[in-house]
Order: sequence, then structure tokens, then C-alpha cells
Amino acid sequence: MAEIVGVSDGYLRQLSLDGLGPAPDIGASGRRSYTLTQINELRAFLASTRPKEGLKFWPRRRPGDKLQVLTVANFKGGSAKTTTSLYLAQGLALQGFRVLAIDLDPQASLSSMFGYQPEFDIPENATLYGAIRYDERRVPMKDVVRPSYFSGISIVPGNLELMEFEHQTPRHMLNNRGAAEDLFFRRVAAAIEQVEADFDVVVIDCPPQLGFLTMGALNAATGMIVTVHPQMVDVASMSQFLLMTSDLLTVIEEAGGALEFDFMKFLITRHDPRDVPEQEIVGLLRDIFGADVLAATAWKSTAIANAGLTKQSLYELSRGSVGRSVYDRAMESVNAVNREVIEQIARVWGRVP
Repeated sequence: MAEIVGVSDGYLRQLSLDGLGPAPDIGASGRRSYTLTQINELRAFLASTRPKEGLKFWPRRRPGDKLQVLTVANFKGGSAKTTTSLYLAQGLALQGFRVLAIDLDPQASLSSMFGYQPEFDIPENATLYGAIRYDERRVPMKDVVRPSYFSGISIVPGNLELMEFEHQTPRHMLNNRGAAEDLFFRRVAAAIEQVEADFDVVVIDCPPQLGFLTMGALNAATGMIVTVHPQMVDVASMSQFLLMTSDLLTVIEEAGGALEFDFMKFLITRHDPRDVPEQEIVGLLRDIFGADVLAATAWKSTAIANAGLTKQSLYELSRGSVGRSVYDRAMESVNAVNREVIEQIARVWGRVP
């Protein structure tokens, strides 16, 4: 708790003894435990009592701060897009941000990780498709936003229904030529704008394809994270992804689309720092892209894989459940990646030089 909030454990203990801030549960051994909701209550309390450190404790958007829409993309499967989206959303929520996670992948793995089984729990017209479809059954964005069990995170779940947008868009474009205000690539951004006031950061898990949904997400994005597994086949695939994306985004810009990325970063995922060939590829990527590659890498970890077996993240498990040393190394990697992304957001909001 003290580490998450950024205070000493002694200070936190004294607050509890003085009856200040939220009251924790106290176990038989005297150990104090807090829920994430209480953590956010404490953040608000500290921001009000220590106003000079208000942004540190309560980093949410201020008036004039632009909503951050982060797309996690690559059209090669297995590059850890969903894992990155999950840990980024939860890491942001732990730091006090209001997060909207949007699952744009018809396979709906992100939805499953948040407890929504796509084939059972998501009825018709309850994915993002319901808010961006072309017919009279289109619904407001707020109707497809659902709460999650993770305090601070809401989710727009996905399922196979999302494929309808890929099928219906060509037909709509053929039948509605010249209707600029109704172009497909504006629809994701328009839907997000409807709930903009409720969130600080939107994290979009894109499908492993460069279709209409992904193009809509990229048009809505303020930041893009390209996940890269450091294997030569994956790097070659990423190269093709970037070339195709460049061509398609050029066409969208010519059609009136506004691409306003505040940052675009490459994230090395499933990285084994002891693997010499992988290290060589990581070095190659850093030589080519320089500072556009995040300094932190997401390590390959059995702890993350084991947590995923029960549809949980490491943020939800105790250290002993997956092995303390393995857990600590994995969490160090995850938190380092999240810190860099949060720093990018703070820079956009003018909070760091």
C-alpha cells in the first residue's frame, strides 16, 4: 500500500493510528490491509492535505488535459498485445487514473481476463460495435461501457460481433459515397468522445489484423504502443505492419482523418534477457528506432503465464502463489514499463519537461 501511494509505511501506519484517511481492515496479527477503493480514497485525502504534492497523489486529468487514448497494436498474433493492455490498464488504475479498457479483438481475450466470457456474458449489441454500427440499432457509448471488478477500470467488452463492422463497412462505403461525416475511421473516436469526461486514459486492445476496427482505433489514438517479440520473424512482420499502416493512414489523412499521436513507442515483449540472439535483436531495434523503443522491456515470465491460467494478473496475486523471486522479477519488469508510459502521459499533460 505504501509503495503504491508513494509514502513511507511508518507514515501510513501513523495515519491509521490517528484515524485519518480510510480505515483499513486489521487482521489478527495486526496487519493492516486496504482495498483499491480505499487506496484511491487515501490518494484524494493526501492530495487535499498536502496540496503541493497533489499531482503526485492524485494524477488524474485537470482542466485542459487531453484524454489519452492508447492503442496497443501489431498485426502479428502472439506479440503480447492483450497482456500489455491488461497490465497497463491495471497499472494505471493502481496509480489513481480512471481507465476505460476497450476490447476490439473478436477473440475477446481481454474481456475474459476481466471476467466477461464473450460467448455467455456479452449479449447482442453490447460490444463497441453497438456504438459504431451503421444502422438504426446504434446505441450510445455509455450503454456498452461496463464496470469491472478492478476499481478504477471500466471495460467495453468484445466478442465475435465485432466482425460485423469489418463486414458492413465496405457495403456502407459503397452505398454512401461522399458522406464524409459518416466515414468508418471517425466512428471509434466519436464513440469515445461521448464518455470522455468520465476517464483519464483509454487503453484499446487491437485485433491482430489491420482492418477497419484497427484503423478506427489508430485514428482515435493520441498514443500508440507497438508490441514486438524480439525474434527475426516477428520483427519482419512488424516491418510489414508499419509499411501497411503508413500507406493506409496516408489514405485516411487525405480523406480528412486527423492523426494526432502525441507519442509512438515500441515495446519489447516476452523478452528473455539471457537469450543472446534476442539481445542482439533488441540492440538492432534500439539502433534503428532509438528513443522510440521503451527502455524497459516486458520480460518473459512463468509467473505471468501461471497467473493467466486462472485469468488473473500478478497485481491480483500474492508473491507466494507463484514463487517470490519469480514474482518480484516479473513485477519489476511490468512496473518499469508502466512507469515509462505514465511518464509519457505526464509529459503530454505538461507535468514533466
